[in-house]
Parts: sequence; structure tokens; C-alpha cells
Amino acid sequence: MTAPGIAVPPGRAGRLWVDRRLQAARRGAELLDRKLGILQAELSAHRESAELTRQQWERCCADADRLLLRAALLGGQRSIRLAASGDVAEVRISYAVTAGVRHPAQGTCTIPERLTWARPATSEARKAHEAALDAAVSHAVAVAALRLIEAEATMTRYRLHAIKDRWIPRLEQARTEIMLALDELERADQARLRRARGDGRPRAS
Repeated sequence: MTAPGIAVPPGRAGRLWVDRRLQAARRGAELLDRKLGILQAELSAHRESAELTRQQWERCCADADRLLLRAALLGGQRSIRLAASGDVAEVRISYAVTAGVRHPAQGTCTIPERLTWARPATSEARKAHEAALDAAVSHAVAVAALRLIEAEATMTRYRLHAIKDRWIPRLEQARTEIMLALDELERADQARLRRARGDGRPRAS
């Protein structure tokens, strides 16, 4: 009988088969444990970054709303429409790799040039919205990186538990059963050899 779910070759070949897989499983568990430690350390930094960028984004949004309202009260909605260039901002994302996880690392905004004739209140509102956009991109990058690393950490944890809690114990059980079977086979062989040599026959008095 061998561990459930494992088809082990018979005899000494089975012992070598199990030993190789046990060695590979323990090495794999060691590497996964190391990777999980790296990911958990990264998670702490990325959680902090996501929180800081969220706070910055909220502050910039509040400033942008306040200054937009001020510009609208001073110049009306028409002045705000005229101050818009009609172009859209361009966002570019650069990526990094952490413990095998590719994730966003930094976002840069290319914002259309300001209109030189815009009123001071409108210009201030525009600057505030540019800052809010930049903060939003930074927060989006931080949140996306955090989610990807969290997902990889969770998957790594599942894989590590599967190897340590299921696969290695099954292999160890299979190895124990093989060793017991080999010991029994060796004892049987020794008994046959003794009988062949006559060691098992009663001696004459």
C-alpha cells in the first residue's frame, strides 16, 4: 500500500523515485517560503504607498473642487470652457518586477499646455486639477501594484501549504511504506539464503 494519489514504482526504484521527489518538494517549499517572505515585505511598503497616495489624491481633489468653484463664481462657466484647450492628458505607465511579479511602478502625465490668456482664478483651478490628475495616477499605480503583489502572495501561500501540508507528507508516507516493504523483502531473502545453506534445518545430536 502506498500513499493515496501517488503511483510509486516497485522495489528499490520506487525508493529512489520518492527520494528524488521529496528532495525536489523540500527545495520547492524552501524557495516558495523565501519568495513569500519577499512578497510580504513588499506588501508592507506597497500598502503604505497606496495609503499615502490616496491621502494625497483626496487632498488634491478637494483643492481642485474648491478652486474650480471659485473660478466659476468669478468668471462663470463660460470662462472655464474657454480655458480648456480641448486636448486630453496622456498617461504613461512604467513597470517593474518584484519576486517574479510584473506590476506598475510609476505613472507620468503629459498635460496639454495652458492657455496664456486664461484668468488667474481659472489658471489656479487648472493647476489644481493637474495636480489632482497626477495624484490620481500615482494612486492608481500604487493600488494596482498592491493588488498584483497581494494576489501573488496569496497564490504563493496556497502553493507552499499544498507542498508542505499535502505533497511532502504523502511522499514521506510513501517512503516509509517502501522502506518497510524493502526491509520485509530483505528479511525474507536472508531467510531463504539461510535455508539454502541449511542453516534452518535442525542439527543432529
